[in-house]
Amino acid sequence: MPSKSSTGKQSSGCRCFSFRNLSIFAVFLALFSAVYSFLDARLDRFYIFDPDHLHDLSQRAIKAHGDDTHSVVNFIVSELETKVGTEHLNLEQEWVFNNAGGAMGAMYIIHASITEYLIIFGTAVGTEGHTGRHTADDYFNILHGTQLAYVPGSYEAESYPAGTVHHLRRGEVKQYKMDSSCFALEYARGWIPPMLFFGYADTFSSTLDFPTLWATSRITGREMISNLLKFKL
Repeated sequence: MPSKSSTGKQSSGCRCFSFRNLSIFAVFLALFSAVYSFLDARLDRFYIFDPDHLHDLSQRAIKAHGDDTHSVVNFIVSELETKVGTEHLNLEQEWVFNNAGGAMGAMYIIHASITEYLIIFGTAVGTEGHTGRHTADDYFNILHGTQLAYVPGSYEAESYPAGTVHHLRRGEVKQYKMDSSCFALEYARGWIPPMLFFGYADTFSSTLDFPTLWATSRITGREMISNLLKFKL
């Protein structure tokens, strides 16, 4: 049977260990918060895309090619290649399914980094779901078809036809629907990695489509790491 003194020493040691761990965690949390606040206030310095240009580009692509969505996408990628350069773009049209918030479609990742992503997202058969509440502003430039959106308390749907842009502000959330065939140039700017949890959740709670999860992770990870190595945050 251990003596009272040995028991007291063990209890004191546990308290010291716990206090030390809490102190380390508190210091880490303070440093992380300081770095996050510093970078968050300067996110504009890391962006290479401009929402106004992307909206104008989408409208010009639609004007040039109308309902030929394949040509619209090629028009957009071609101009981005000229304006932004190939260094930060994925020019291979690697289409993968995307299930998020109950909605399903397919996407082609043009760019992915820590602070931005640019994709073509859509479906030829329609879908509906939850936008998610994100750490980035999302600009949904409709290239073909119409997207509907709804916020609680409203009795009318928001309607976004081809040529318009649906701006989902950081932290906001909506219900959305894409009737029949609808495709968009989607641009997000802010903190992108936290958004991945929303993109992965349906795989584990519903679809169990792990090959698609792997393809999405492989492409996203490859592009993010590649851009980091080129000092693009």
